[in-house]
Amino acid sequence: MKISLIDKNSNKIVQNEVICKIRDLINAKNLERGDKLPSERIMSEKFDVKRNHIREAIRKLEFYGILKSKSQSGTILAIGLIGFNGMVDEIISLDAPSFNELVETRISLELETVSLAAQRRTDNDLKRIKDSLNAFKAKISVGEDYLEDDLLFHIAIAKASKNNTMVSLMLLLTPPILAAYDRDTVCEGDKVISEIKKHENIYLAIKSKDSKLATKMMSDHFFKLSKHIENKDINKTK
Repeated sequence: MKISLIDKNSNKIVQNEVICKIRDLINAKNLERGDKLPSERIMSEKFDVKRNHIREAIRKLEFYGILKSKSQSGTILAIGLIGFNGMVDEIISLDAPSFNELVETRISLELETVSLAAQRRTDNDLKRIKDSLNAFKAKISVGEDYLEDDLLFHIAIAKASKNNTMVSLMLLLTPPILAAYDRDTVCEGDKVISEIKKHENIYLAIKSKDSKLATKMMSDHFFKLSKHIENKDINKTK
């Protein structure tokens, strides 16, 4: 199952309904941590929903660490009932994050990943970052769409951090940011040479294994985007 931060409303409604049914079943059976849930087939018949809906709901609860599926042995409850019920309530009440929230999270995450990348990168990591940088430069220099190449550059940096959780978060954040990115507003007035230079500065700081400089260069890179979302927040409060 593909985990997404932004689900279509129809998908979210169905998924939340199934999650609630799974929660009610677990409570009715008074399951404890480590206890096994009924099979997908049994729950599908009991809830009168398709098996793929059961599977998607289980995958989502697995993503949050509430359930755990084991090959040959089925799905078990991974935490106690009190924590399970509290977390399910929060999951089904979650709204899709706004563009500003996604960007704020991305900036905070990348300031940490670039610092770790500068400390932990290998020669192979550096080559991957440089290749992504060159692809970005080739696109932006001739006026082609470069946004995806830019994000691949940042994902390459995240991989060099050697923190799989951060890489996973980057992969989750990337598609909704791409979908919601208002290029004309955010990128208004950007100069090709200066944008290339910002990316090169990040790369060179990682190459020199200077984590403080890498963090500063990434912060400089995000300065305009940070101001953009700050201004949007100010306008909302007026």
